[in-house]
Amino acid sequence: MTSRLPEPAERRSAGGPRLARRVDEIAPFRVMELVKRASALAAAGHPVIQMNIGEPDFTAPPPVVAALHRAASQGLSQYTPALGIEPLRRAIARDYGERHGLDISPSRIVVTAGASAALLLACCALVDVGDHVLMTDPSYPCNRHFVAAFDGVPALVPVGPESRFQMTRALLESHWNGATAGALLATPANPTGTSIPFSELAGIVDAIRARGGFSLIDEIYLGLSYEGRPRSALELGDDVIVCNSFSKTFSMTGWRLGWLVVPESLVPAFEKLAQNLFICASALAQHAALACFEPESLAIFEAQRESFRRRRDFIVPALREAGLDVPVTPDGAFYVWIDCARVAPSSMSFAERLLEEAWVSIVPGHDFGTHLADRYLRLSYATAQPQLEEAVRRMSRLIGAR
Repeated sequence: MTSRLPEPAERRSAGGPRLARRVDEIAPFRVMELVKRASALAAAGHPVIQMNIGEPDFTAPPPVVAALHRAASQGLSQYTPALGIEPLRRAIARDYGERHGLDISPSRIVVTAGASAALLLACCALVDVGDHVLMTDPSYPCNRHFVAAFDGVPALVPVGPESRFQMTRALLESHWNGATAGALLATPANPTGTSIPFSELAGIVDAIRARGGFSLIDEIYLGLSYEGRPRSALELGDDVIVCNSFSKTFSMTGWRLGWLVVPESLVPAFEKLAQNLFICASALAQHAALACFEPESLAIFEAQRESFRRRRDFIVPALREAGLDVPVTPDGAFYVWIDCARVAPSSMSFAERLLEEAWVSIVPGHDFGTHLADRYLRLSYATAQPQLEEAVRRMSRLIGAR
């Protein structure tokens, strides 16, 4: 008789069925725990300034809200095609032409339930069991978890100030091995706010193409670039897959609406997966998002982008003057990657002191990888200028009192 091996204890849930092994590969999102603690302190009456969540303090502009009301009143809330409504796919493709000078067929646009659903779809389509996917350390934590969710291996490449915390062709080539299937890269990136120089990105894509891999580029912050005209990776060939979202540039985080641009030959596969995994993105959000491309909305978004740029121009020198190191000035998104080694023994202890003693909440680097995580923190400047100024005053006092 064959004896059955006991199930590993870590795969058993209390009072329920065992959990799949992949659950253990997905680390808790620590930032959310920090947000809960900051919110609890605020609820207790403490004047907490939250600079932890990557969410614009702006919301959808009036034309988009009005479009939502019209869509709801007209009953446009039933299932849509899995790839998205045709008018929205055409509007997104047209925006690539107007903003980036690219001729993108609407048939290549896959509308998704946020960028998270877009990246999940892409990983489902591209990542086999055991495939390695290169990405930077630090990087947005959910990106590596999307890979792990489909039993791939997120292969983290340590990066530092010398490459602006970004991938380079040389780094990619040195870390590529027989198990590597492709790369998932973000530009501009969370948590560092830095972009890959376009010439470097072209070299990276060429190196991946030469090895038969996939290039999956997260561009959700591309519309929040501050140095020159932003260029989409779609310039680099029809085989590049790009992810974007209405969350950041369009200030619609809770609307859960994003998109992919995929090669024409892969559209049927992505459609099949979308039909089975998500059915469709929110119908109301899709109809409302058409108003994002109206002139009035575009003018509002540009004003918001300029506001973020001004905040960046304030916060980076202010942090340096307070005694914190910012080794690389961010050129996009709304994050600063801070080195606290000169003022604290660890990023976690510094974040805890800031929260408990100065009522300022920023995020230690451990969520974003392991490379030098104990010395870096992420600050989000997606908050109003007066709060930024007050936060710097409090941080300066705390650092001066150490």
